[in-house]
Amino acid sequence: MNSNSVAMTDLSEMKHKLETVCIFGTGDFGRSLGLRLLQSGYGVVYGSRGLKNSLLLPKGSKIMSHAEAACEAHVIFVAVQREHYGFLSSLASDLEGKVLVDVSNNLKRGLYPESNAEYLSKLVPGATVLICGDSADAKQQVTNIAQSLSFTALDRGSLRAAAELEDLPLQLFPLWRLPLNIAICLTAFIFFYVLTRIVIYERVTNGKDIAFRIMISLANKAFPIVSLVMLSLCYLPGALAGFLQLYNGTKYRRFPDWLDRWMLCRKQLGLVALAFGFLHVLYTLVIPIRYYVRYRINVYTISLVKDNKTYEFDNTAAWRFDSYYSMGILGFGLFVLLGITSLPSVSNSLNWREFRFVQSKLGYLTLLLCTAHTFLYGWNRFLNPESYRWWMPPAYMLSLVVPCVVLILKLILITPCVDRKVTRIRQGWERQGKTSANGGDTKINQRLMA
Repeated sequence: MNSNSVAMTDLSEMKHKLETVCIFGTGDFGRSLGLRLLQSGYGVVYGSRGLKNSLLLPKGSKIMSHAEAACEAHVIFVAVQREHYGFLSSLASDLEGKVLVDVSNNLKRGLYPESNAEYLSKLVPGATVLICGDSADAKQQVTNIAQSLSFTALDRGSLRAAAELEDLPLQLFPLWRLPLNIAICLTAFIFFYVLTRIVIYERVTNGKDIAFRIMISLANKAFPIVSLVMLSLCYLPGALAGFLQLYNGTKYRRFPDWLDRWMLCRKQLGLVALAFGFLHVLYTLVIPIRYYVRYRINVYTISLVKDNKTYEFDNTAAWRFDSYYSMGILGFGLFVLLGITSLPSVSNSLNWREFRFVQSKLGYLTLLLCTAHTFLYGWNRFLNPESYRWWMPPAYMLSLVVPCVVLILKLILITPCVDRKVTRIRQGWERQGKTSANGGDTKINQRLMA
């Protein structure tokens, strides 16, 4: 071993151990929990139906029968499924006065008429059952263990609230619901908007059937619009929060609930926006090989030959299209970077300043580049009356509303006179006469995306 290296301590040789904790169950969860308890200094004893599972247990722990293990500890974690709770009724006398911590999960909601914790409490009436519970002393003991494991304990009330807590792990992407609903509604609206302007308009006014464009052309108009709008929605709540702090003159007043929920799902909004951006890139890559595009090119080329005309080089158009593609490539590249840094494995390796630089500074730069990409796409089309079919503006104009609002609000916030005041507020300064939302001295910090 090198002289400057550190030897790893054997868990079985740790001194000054804390109290012993019992775990019923030697499955994946029980083994992981036992290892974490041993690393935190607790003694761990497992209660199991057989000793054959001892080879899989963390080094330093003991394995006994359920009755023997129950006598070794006051706090017992029940890490077995509900259908295997039957053996506990025979241990009622051994579990008298013990604290049973229920860590089981159901496979689906509403599977049983009562919660697992309430059922466990009926099986062992002499013990105190906790996922949430009615005994303050038992809660404190489990809280101490949780804090020793570097967890944050939260008291969720009496045992009657157990059913609600047991359903939490069964929720399917709760923070994704709002972003997905926004994406679905936006996609449907934009798709039917461009369907009306292009396919239905041509059918009604000119009698042409161009419904085949639904598969690629219309989809590739809807996807980038949804992506840009949802990217803007990631940064709009941060700008609104900045103006609210200016208005309130303090950072210690709570934001409205709708703004809190909006800010909590910004990561999901951004990832959904990135997914639509990927779809836009993929759909764009197939444009040159489409039959319709190749047909149009051939028809145009033949018409030039027949009319003996020359396709003149347009320097302005060259600048426009090169700039358009460049802004799109740079914007999408930064967009991908934002998505990568939002992954926990990456974000955990960044310090606060690095993460803030990427998600805030580069995030606004991404929004600016993508907005410029859209402006270059439309160019001067908004000046052409023929672009307003049935008095409906081109779809790209709709996509620019929210991004422009966000960029204007951010521009106001970064002006020196406003930025100085916002910075002072975020550092704790309060305007005279402003108090907390509760009317007292309690200060509630709110996270704000710069």
